[in-house]
Amino acid sequence: MSALAVSPLLVPLATVVATTLARQHPRLQQTLSYLGVVLFLACALALVALASADEPARTAFGGWGVPFGIEFRIDRTGAALVLITALMGAASLLFLASDADPGPRHPLLLPLVHGLLAGVGGSFATADLFNLYVWFEVMLICSVGLFAMGGRPDQLDATFKYFVLNMFGTLLLLMAVGMVYAVTGHLNYAAIAQSMPHVPAGLATLVTALLVLAFLVKAGAFPLFAWLPASYHTLPAPVLALFAGLLTKVGVYAVLRTMGDTMVLPSPLLYDALGWIAAATMLLGVLGAAYHWDMRRILAFHIISQIGYILLGIALGSEAGNAATLFYTLHHIVVKANLFLIAAIIWRLTGSYDLRRIGGLYKLRPMLGVLFLIPALSLVGIPPLSGFWAKLLVLQEAIGQGRVAWTVVALAVSVLTLYSMVKIWMEAFWKPHPDAHWRLPQGTRLTPAWLSTVALALVTLGIGFYPQWLLDFSMAAARTLGGG
Repeated sequence: MSALAVSPLLVPLATVVATTLARQHPRLQQTLSYLGVVLFLACALALVALASADEPARTAFGGWGVPFGIEFRIDRTGAALVLITALMGAASLLFLASDADPGPRHPLLLPLVHGLLAGVGGSFATADLFNLYVWFEVMLICSVGLFAMGGRPDQLDATFKYFVLNMFGTLLLLMAVGMVYAVTGHLNYAAIAQSMPHVPAGLATLVTALLVLAFLVKAGAFPLFAWLPASYHTLPAPVLALFAGLLTKVGVYAVLRTMGDTMVLPSPLLYDALGWIAAATMLLGVLGAAYHWDMRRILAFHIISQIGYILLGIALGSEAGNAATLFYTLHHIVVKANLFLIAAIIWRLTGSYDLRRIGGLYKLRPMLGVLFLIPALSLVGIPPLSGFWAKLLVLQEAIGQGRVAWTVVALAVSVLTLYSMVKIWMEAFWKPHPDAHWRLPQGTRLTPAWLSTVALALVTLGIGFYPQWLLDFSMAAARTLGGG
C-alpha cells in the first residue's frame, strides 16, 4: 500500500526518465509514453478501489514518522483526482498521435507532459504543505517549458506572462507556508488541523487568508486570472486540453484542502469573502467568453467562469458543499478538456479557430456536431448531462443556506454560458462557410483525435445518466475531510 501511495509521482517520473533517454527514437519514445500513462491509469484505479474501501494509501518518507516525515496520503478526494489526472493524460497523449493541431514534435515534449502529470499527481497525493509547494513548482517548470517549446513570438510572450503572474502566486504561497509553520509548528495536514484550534482567531484567519489567496492565483480566480486567457490559446491542442482540465483544478483542490480540511475556521468571514470572489469569477469569466470569437479564448474564459462555480461550493462551508465541489471538479475536467480537443478538430477541418472564418460543418460532419453538443450542453448544465447534476448540487446547497445573490449570479452565468455555446454551434456548424470554394481537407489523420473525444464524451454521458455512484462517492469523500 505504501508503494501505491507514491505511484502518482513515481510512475510519471519514471516515464519522464524513459522518454528522455529515448528522445532520439520517436517511435520508442511514444511507446514508452503510452506504457507509462497506462500504468499510471492502472495505479489510479487501484487507489480509487482502496479509498472506496476506506483504506487510504499512505506512506512517510525518510524513516521519520508523521507528522515530522513528509507524508503521502491518498483518500477518496485525492484518489478521484489522481484517476481523472491519469484519464486526461491518456486522452491528451492519444490525441497527440493525430494531426489535429499537435504542435511541434520536440524531443522533450513527452518528457515535459509526463513531468506535468507528476506535478499534478504529487499535489493530489501529498499530505504535507511544503511538499505541495514543491509540486506546484514542478508544474510551473514543466508548464513554462511547454509554453516556450514552439518558439513563436506569441508563445514566448505567453510564456513570460504565465511565468511572471504564477511566480507571484508562488512567492505568496511560500510566504504563507512559512507563516503556517510559524504559528502551528507543523506542515503536515493532519498536524496543522490539530494545532489550528489553539491559534488566536485573528491570526488563524490572517494566515488562512494568505494561503487561500496564493491558491486562488493558481486557480485563476478573480481578480488575478489575467494570466490564463492571455497565455493558454498559444498552446497546441493536446497540451492545452491537459492544462485546461488539470492546472487550475490543483489550485481549487488546494483551497478545498485548506478551508474544508486542514484549516477549518469557525468564523464565516473567509467563507463569505470566498463566495463573493466566486461570484465575481463566474460573472467576469463568462462575460469575457461572450466577447471573444476565437474558440480557444472563449473556452479559456469559461475555465475561469466554471472555477467560480467550484469555489462557490467550497464557500458554502458545508459537507454538502464540499461534495458538490468534488463532483463539479471531476465533471468539469472531462468536459473542458473535451471541448478544447473538439475545437482542434474543427480547426483541422476548417483551417481557423476564428468563428467568423469558419462554418458549414454540420452538413459535412454531423457526428462532430453531436460530439460538440455533449460537452457544450453539459457545461451549460442542461439535463440530464453531468453539468446539470454538478450545478444542481451547488445551487441546492446555496439555496438551502439562503445565499440568494450567489444563486442569482450562478443562474445568470448559466444563461450566458448557453449563449457562448450556441454562438460556437451556429457559427462553426450551422451557418455556411464564408468561403464558397471551401472544401474539407483530404488525407487528415484524425482517428486518434476521434477516439479521445468520443471516450471523454462517453464519460460525460455516463456521469449524466448514472450520477448516483459519483454522488455517493463525493458525499463519502466530503465526510472524510477534516476527519481523516
